[in-house]
Amino acid sequence: MTRLIGPLAPAPGRLLAGLGLAALLVASPDPSAAAPACGRDRVAIATGCVARADLAGGIRRLVSEAMAGDRLKSAIVAVSVDGQPVLTEAWGESLAGVPATPDMRFRNGAIAIAYLTTLLLQLSDDGRLSLDDPLATWFPDYPKADRITLRMLADSTAGYADYVQDLPIHADVFRQWNPEELVAHALAKPMRCEPGACFAYSHANYVILGEVLQRVAGIPVDAQIRRRILEPLALNATRSDATAAIPPPVLHAFTDERGVYEDSTYWNPSWTLARGAVMTTDIRDALASIAAIGDGRLVSPASHARMLAPTTAGFPPMSRDAYYGLGVVVTNGWVMQTPSFGGYAAAVATLPGRRIGIAVSVTRGPESPDARHADRIALATATLLAPDQPPRLPGR
Repeated sequence: MTRLIGPLAPAPGRLLAGLGLAALLVASPDPSAAAPACGRDRVAIATGCVARADLAGGIRRLVSEAMAGDRLKSAIVAVSVDGQPVLTEAWGESLAGVPATPDMRFRNGAIAIAYLTTLLLQLSDDGRLSLDDPLATWFPDYPKADRITLRMLADSTAGYADYVQDLPIHADVFRQWNPEELVAHALAKPMRCEPGACFAYSHANYVILGEVLQRVAGIPVDAQIRRRILEPLALNATRSDATAAIPPPVLHAFTDERGVYEDSTYWNPSWTLARGAVMTTDIRDALASIAAIGDGRLVSPASHARMLAPTTAGFPPMSRDAYYGLGVVVTNGWVMQTPSFGGYAAAVATLPGRRIGIAVSVTRGPESPDARHADRIALATATLLAPDQPPRLPGR
């Protein structure tokens, strides 16, 4: 199931314990201080200059511990500091006898939600729409459409119910769903709250938002993403597909959602997101995506501020320290996304002020516990790199 914000397994500090990383986690300097110039083969983290090889070794030990402890099938991780790569590596297998590799593609799920909200802000910057435009401008027959704004769709405060719990996804995992079916399932259910009165994540919000973006721009969402995001950032391994296709090389996914551990790689993901935003990527592009979204290079400064504004902070389980912005989680200066569905799990995070980037993709083994494994690795890595400014997810 796709869950942007969900239960988190044991705290990242437990993964750091016993990994021989004490030398990296010494008393932290003033986080507002400028990063030191570390010279060749050294990088700046909160504790000062660290040899790149030592930092990469610490991350390897952290991931290896998670692989063994959670009995994961695979993990692919990319980390950068100050915009420079520290590590891009893979562990485990995609299939039996087929090692996972860093160039393998996987479904990026909710990372594409950040693409959708980026498109929304770009169209706002162009004067084509306003975040406060009512949904009734395009879909006047939807419930409360005159009171629901585009901003509410983007930050999941519209109040619409989710369709996932009642959708018969597992009855035919290869079924191609269309947006009209998905929205109808959601709108047939009672609203979770009045518009703007609660945080209630609903996949329908982003399906509807995608349809609005297509009507405003006059071209399909996948073409907008390609022209406005993928091409400017040279994300050549990321693409939209209308079917369950994944370009090779493929990281295979496995799940026990139907009561048996099975390959779910080619289950149809059309139910997960807006038309044109069902996508695949690799770990390098995932890292580049969150870095660009986090530092705001694709939108105006005013729109970037709107993306990260704490408008949901007063709604449970949000807080001023960890809340949902426009398509991203914002926590202690970090910008994150944590997609998880159909056997795929990933987490991306960036601390823009220090130009730290983390991307993780994992697949479960037959004995893996039910936990947010990619989130745990990403949070533990972030704590390693910025122990004075660790992230957390809402509700924790």
